[in-house]
Amino acid sequence: MAAGAGTGGILLWVVLPYIALAVFVLGHVWRYRYDKFGWTTRSSQLYEKRLLRIGSPLFHFGILVVLIGHVVGLLIPESWTAAAGVTETQYHVVAVTLGTVAGVCTLGGLAILIYRRRTVGPVFSATTRNDKAMYVALTTTIALGLAATVDANIAGGGYNYRETISPWFRSIFAVQPDPNLMSDAPLLYQLHAVSALVLFAIWPFTRLVHMLTAPLGYLTRPYIVYRSRDAELGTRPPRRGWERVG
Repeated sequence: MAAGAGTGGILLWVVLPYIALAVFVLGHVWRYRYDKFGWTTRSSQLYEKRLLRIGSPLFHFGILVVLIGHVVGLLIPESWTAAAGVTETQYHVVAVTLGTVAGVCTLGGLAILIYRRRTVGPVFSATTRNDKAMYVALTTTIALGLAATVDANIAGGGYNYRETISPWFRSIFAVQPDPNLMSDAPLLYQLHAVSALVLFAIWPFTRLVHMLTAPLGYLTRPYIVYRSRDAELGTRPPRRGWERVG
């Protein structure tokens, strides 16, 4: 499959993806095993709330739409959407419109969060080197993705990445990598792919690990019983659910 690809193409589109995938999986296993207490977003809400109320929802809404778009675009073959009655033109219009809006929201929200982290003293003091590396990699990946979409589909004549990039992505997980598919992709798409692989490689060692967890334990954990040390409880009757025990 890789006979027509040069050494650089094999390193970028075969070796690097598997390295990033291995580090992503094994890194999360290591992090969960040896750093469970560090598996957190390290919330800074107590330090500043005004900018956080704007930047955080904007970023999370945008990144969620971006992730859904990438799942559909990379994992679902073009033949499947065609069989469902969705033409390439319809898919292209929806994907470019939603992708551009979501990319702008994500990048705008991220800019607010970075500005907040840089200008609010306590938040900046709580910023680690891993945080800085994560912000650089995340911003680069999002900016390159948005630039590729705008350049190819709005400023240019359009580019159907589902004929090249999507099959290459699926070939990685099928253990039949075809680097030749990426050689014809526009430069911005190639840079976006490389930056995304770098982001996935550092992911397990940053606060981004919180995206892979959900507080399901809260649904089944027992109630916490609070006991007062005061002998006199006051004249008001206790609220339901807070009755004194013992």
